[in-house]
Amino acid sequence: MNYDIDKIRSWFPVLKNDVYNKPLIYLDSAASAQKPVQVLMKEEELHNQYYGNIHRGAHFMADKATNEYEGVREKIRAFVNAATIREIIFTKGTTESINLVASSFCERYVGAGDEIIVSEMEHHANIVPWQLAAERKGAKIVKLPFNDSGILEIELLVDLINENTKLIAVAHVSNVLGTINPVKEIIDIAHKSNVPVLVDGAQAAPHVKIDVQDIDADFYVFSAHKMYGPNGVGVLFGKEKWLNEMPPYQGGGEMISEVSFEGTTFNELPYKFEAGTPHITGVIAFGAAIDLMNEIGLDNMAAWEHSLLEYATEKLKEIDGLRIYGEAPRKSGVISFNIEGVHSYDLAMLLDKMGIALRTGHLCADTVMAHYNIPGCVRISFGMYNTKAEIDAFIVALNRVRMMF
Repeated sequence: MNYDIDKIRSWFPVLKNDVYNKPLIYLDSAASAQKPVQVLMKEEELHNQYYGNIHRGAHFMADKATNEYEGVREKIRAFVNAATIREIIFTKGTTESINLVASSFCERYVGAGDEIIVSEMEHHANIVPWQLAAERKGAKIVKLPFNDSGILEIELLVDLINENTKLIAVAHVSNVLGTINPVKEIIDIAHKSNVPVLVDGAQAAPHVKIDVQDIDADFYVFSAHKMYGPNGVGVLFGKEKWLNEMPPYQGGGEMISEVSFEGTTFNELPYKFEAGTPHITGVIAFGAAIDLMNEIGLDNMAAWEHSLLEYATEKLKEIDGLRIYGEAPRKSGVISFNIEGVHSYDLAMLLDKMGIALRTGHLCADTVMAHYNIPGCVRISFGMYNTKAEIDAFIVALNRVRMMF
């Protein structure tokens, strides 16, 4: 594999920094990826040359900003292979994308006694919105469990689905376990009973090739900040047939066609779900991140990150008293673990002093922690810029901390 890691790392100025007089080793890309110069320069270019409010200005800068903004919508359509740009909705992030569907879809299609199936390995953002909607509508949340290896028990899905099932919500990739779920198979099972599926792709989009038409997803959501783009930008893909029937999520500018005190008519897709001035700078800069990922090649990035996953897993398994949570055959670049006798917060705090950035705690996944009967864990996660040398340094530091206890 021709993967120029030195060139890639040169695009990320933050990686040259020291933390507590130690070289920064950033192993927290699953929380938020670092930003390359291409993205930073695009933000600067916009504000220095052509910032204007989109869709409504009658001047050069507004027109150029609008064209750039809508050009990113097309880049995203191609990135996930959606049929049309009308199916690409901009939001503030994965969380808002899920909340939009939970609010609008459930308002239209869910009633008292209905059920929504949610997998046990979900991030809080793909549980709580459904609970809120279910409480509001008198519906019920049904759990799809996973086993101790971190594999969803999808063989149970056929029996869980019934005439009251209105939707299934599942992560493409678990943010704790790293499991790559067989979403195409899950969707196929659901669609045999005419049940739509929302896929949380926040952890998949930076690492796994997405084809929403191939997997036949009804809704697919992800965030720019995990894909080397700005924070505050998210994407909702929704099949046009659903989006046309769902009521607006918010009211305000851009999502309207005509307003009077006698009543309001709403704009066409995708603008029907994009009320108010959006994060113009963030969306346009996100386009630069997508260009960069396309230039490197998602397959190349995935292969590099998988090699890091295998290397780190092998090294971690050599440490006495260390348990890895999630050992599914198909995983993305995430490893969560604990070391016997060492609290996860103590471990993370001491590693931070050695220049290593990682995540600790419940990882916004209390249901996963409950499954393993643990209060929290430590997680390392990889991006396009990580190296085996960084993993070696991390292992040395980890062993040093372990010896302190």
